Amino acid sequence: MGKTLAALGAGILSIGLLASPAMAELDQMNLKMVGTWGNLSNWKVNEGPFWNDTIPKASGGKITANAVPQTDVGIKGFEVMRMLKIGVFDVAHGVVGYIAGEDPIVEGVDLAGVIQNWDDAKASMDAYRPIVAKQFEETYGAKLMALYPFPSQMLWCNADVNSAEDLAGKKVRVYTTSMGDLIEGLDATSVTIAFAEVVPALEKKVVDCGITGTMPAYQAKWWQVANHAYLMKVGYTATFAAINLNTWNRMSDETKAFFEKQYAEFEKSAWANNIAEDEMGIICNTGVGGKCTEGEAGGMKKVEPSAADNAKRKEILENVVLKRWAERCVAKAGEKCIDDWNATIGKIAGVAATKP
Repeated sequence: MGKTLAALGAGILSIGLLASPAMAELDQMNLKMVGTWGNLSNWKVNEGPFWNDTIPKASGGKITANAVPQTDVGIKGFEVMRMLKIGVFDVAHGVVGYIAGEDPIVEGVDLAGVIQNWDDAKASMDAYRPIVAKQFEETYGAKLMALYPFPSQMLWCNADVNSAEDLAGKKVRVYTTSMGDLIEGLDATSVTIAFAEVVPALEKKVVDCGITGTMPAYQAKWWQVANHAYLMKVGYTATFAAINLNTWNRMSDETKAFFEKQYAEFEKSAWANNIAEDEMGIICNTGVGGKCTEGEAGGMKKVEPSAADNAKRKEILENVVLKRWAERCVAKAGEKCIDDWNATIGKIAGVAATKP
């Protein structure tokens, strides 16, 4: 772990309460907030406590929220920003990949197979943040407040998968367009299935593998129906926090400053928490490498990608994933989006998208 991310570890246990001397000048507000999945750590450890505890305490009770995860209100990931835009919610936390199909510029923050370590994940999201923020304002009428991850995304299979070649002919659950591109480049078939439906799909062999994060796979009990953990790093699931622009514009300058300060601390803590639980997710799913701190360990076979597997991933990234994304992005927004990506994430990852 690099110095930058190691420094984040100091904030791992909690988000500091940054009560302002100007607390009396804060707006009195009760906001409608929707978060990510209620059974996963980002809600339980980061989003829920932030809105139900940190914000009310730090504001002296002036700012509260009716905060619920998307699983409690029965909406899907791709609906979150649409509902934020029309004012159903004042605040939304969600996964970029679920909305990226509507905006290939935003999709660029988390293309499958690009980023392979935590330092680059943090650096790439920071570098691309202004681009995402601009698109959020123009497309969704939303103010971007934070970008943070889930644990690293890998493949969990109810099939004998010991190499990239073994994925040929398999059906793999994906949830973003670029994940589908990567899987199809591996001569497998991509299948879009909602997160809550993956366990029965694996059990019934509707799919052979599914992509999700290390700890989410454990918390959603994929280890009960999958037997191979193929640890090719597909991505880090860029996750956003955003406020409806109408709500934001009604806030006083003091309240805006309060939220910017609080969200800066939230983001540090969310990164640190997800980094810390990443390896534990592998341990809990496989029973290999230590004791699972979350409960009973699964017994998946732990399969590390070989040098040949990683070379294959890079070849598909350059010839399929980036090529297809560049076509989508240029068709939607012109060639500047390729230049912007290459100057930010491409430069960090050491790859380049070419203009179609």
